[in-house]
Parts: sequence; C-alpha cells; structure tokens
Amino acid sequence: MARRVVVTGMGAITPVGNTVESFWESLKNGVNGIGEITRFDTAEFKAKMAAEVKNFDLTEYMDKKEERRMDLYCQYGMAAAIQAYRDSGLSEDNVDPYRFAVFAGSGIGGIITFEKECKKLFERGPSRVSPLLIPMMIANILPGNIAIKFGAKGSCLCHVSACATGTHTIGEAFRYIKSGGADVMITGSAEAAITPIGIAGFINMTALSTVNDPNRCSIPFDKDREGFVMGEGAGMLVLEELEHALARNAKIYAEVVGYGSTCDAYHITAPSPEGDGAIRAMREAIEEAEISPDEISYINAHGTGTPYNDLFETIAIKAVFGKKAYEIPVSSTKSMTGHLLGAAGSVEAIACVKALEEGFIPPTINLNNSDPELDLDYVPNKGRNADLTYTLSNSLGFGGHNGTIVLKKWQGK
Repeated sequence: MARRVVVTGMGAITPVGNTVESFWESLKNGVNGIGEITRFDTAEFKAKMAAEVKNFDLTEYMDKKEERRMDLYCQYGMAAAIQAYRDSGLSEDNVDPYRFAVFAGSGIGGIITFEKECKKLFERGPSRVSPLLIPMMIANILPGNIAIKFGAKGSCLCHVSACATGTHTIGEAFRYIKSGGADVMITGSAEAAITPIGIAGFINMTALSTVNDPNRCSIPFDKDREGFVMGEGAGMLVLEELEHALARNAKIYAEVVGYGSTCDAYHITAPSPEGDGAIRAMREAIEEAEISPDEISYINAHGTGTPYNDLFETIAIKAVFGKKAYEIPVSSTKSMTGHLLGAAGSVEAIACVKALEEGFIPPTINLNNSDPELDLDYVPNKGRNADLTYTLSNSLGFGGHNGTIVLKKWQGK
C-alpha cells in the first residue's frame, strides 16, 4: 500500500500577512496587498505597482549575523520555514534526522544581492564584491539553510521552474515521502524580486500591468486585464508520512493526494493556446488522487491577470471538467497578493489547505467587468462558505512548466 502524506505545519510571509493566520484572514476578507513600489524610485518605470511584504520583523527568526548572510528571498523563506516547523510540533526527539528532508526553491533566487554586487563591481571594481555574493545569490542556499537550521540530513534539493516552482516543490516532496524516501519534509518556496532590474525586465517583455491604480492592476479574469503585478514572500509546509504524524499525535491540516507535472514544449514564455500542458497536469493529479474530476470542489487558479494565461487556463479547466466546470468555483488569490513568481504555488497551497479546513472559498477581488470568453464561476469580489472535500491548485510557469496538486480535507484516518 502506498504511503499517505499529510500536512502538519505551515508558515507564510506574504503581502497580506506575515503569518498563516493573518494571510488567511486577509484572503477571506478580500484585502488588497498591492500598492506603489517603495523599494526604489519608479519615476522612469511604466509599472509602479507591486505587492510588497509589509512590517516584516526578521528578529523574530534570526540574529543580525545570520540576516547579513542571506538575501531577502532567503530571509522570507527561512522565516516561513521556522513558522512551519514550530507549528508542526517537530523536535529533535520525534524525527530521525536521516529521514528528514528538505525540498525548497525559488524562481529567481538572490536577485537583490546580485544587483547590488554588480553595481559595486561596475562602480568600485572587483575587489569590492562581497565574498558572500555566491552563497547569497544561489537558489539552492534556501533548502541548504533550512536543513542546517533543523538538522535535516536526508535529501536536500532545490527546485527552480519559474512560476511553477512552489507547486513542484510540494508535489515532488509528496512523491518522495509516498515512495519511502523520507518520513518528514519541509517544502515550499520563496521570492523577492521587486528590484529595478526585476521590474524592468518584466515590463520590457510586456508581462506586467502598467495600470497605476492598485484596485485595477491585478484583475485576473476581468475583461480589462493586461498583465500581472509582482508580489513577494514565501510559503512553507511540513509534509509527513501519515503513520509518523499519528504516532506523535501531530495536528493534521489536510492530506496531499495527487500531483501532476508536465511541459507545454511550446514557447519560452507563452502558454500553449490549447492549454495542453495544463490539461495533462490536472488530469495526472486527479488520476493519482484516485477520484473523478466531479469530486473537485474548488480550484485555486494560476490566474495571473495576463490576457493569455487566464484564457488558456479557462480553456484547460473546461477540457478537464466538461460541463461540471461551470459548477466548480475557481478563484485567483493573486488578485490580492499579486504574483509571487516562484513562491506563488506554495502560498496558494496554504490557501487551499485553509479553505478545506474552514470550508471557505477566497474571492477574486476587483473582478468588475466580465469577459465573454471567461464564463466560469470566478468567485467575484466576495468569498463564500462551501462544503469542500478536494481542492486543486494550478501553477503554470515560463518555459512551459505546469504543476497541479490535489489536496483533501482531513476527515480522520
């Protein structure tokens, strides 16, 4: 019999809250985390909006020496991982370090450090570049630091698949535990790319919204959508083999039951017009969960607010669910958090876990103008109570990377 995998801890640093509880309350109440960029002067930038993390106090998680050795993305990731570990009730006494693994990632990694040190190189010469540039910049330093912090001596891997990173880390960790590779894992992702080079790069590829109204710039599924808004933060989960969790009387939030991972093999940035990769990822996840598509009760969409993504994802959902697609609530929490890039999938997985736990579907806020081509139930503007058993979360990334996970409400063994 295949090993079952459950969620026993969660941590979140987001534009709408720096704990799982505050993040979830904000989602339920439709709080918009988007505002004017404060990190740098945007006078020459077409896009001036982002979803920044606010009031982040790193002293709750590490000392100044540790802080100086980490890029901001890693600081976010470590804070979320520490929250998740504390929440799980894990300790040195109840987990074998050799059966304790870490899969974590980032779509971009330490771009803030890279940008800062390049400026030093160009203005002051190579001798002024920090000796910590490389370990602060590389994406795999996040799982490395998590493993060091908690003495996790099992497999320690970094996943980098653009905007699908978060979902892939969770899905791969699920499969690893399921196959016997570990008993306990910390998994998730982090991102902090609200920098001049990060914003300029996305602007010049015409991916970002250039609307300077915080209530009309990140509007997934709306007829007036014209790009995404960059967010930042981290989401981390503790996944655990069911019997291991039960043996230590852990609180169980939900069960991970299915995962799909595919590639469009179509274009470096544009999704497949037929939604082929997304269709296959959803079908794979549902098949592994051993349920029918009709049993999915909520979909947390990738829903970035770009014209193509929202259209092609809708096409894919209709292909998978048929007529039932019109009965399944579909929402995009990116309307509130912006697009956390590599961190999006892990933060949205936490939203799905909380949706299952409380029986509540978060809304797609600021969805005011319906698009005739987008005719599903996108839960506009106000969340709702619902009887949820299975949720499905999609992440679709540049390079054609697609990831889907299916989570099940915990109803006892």
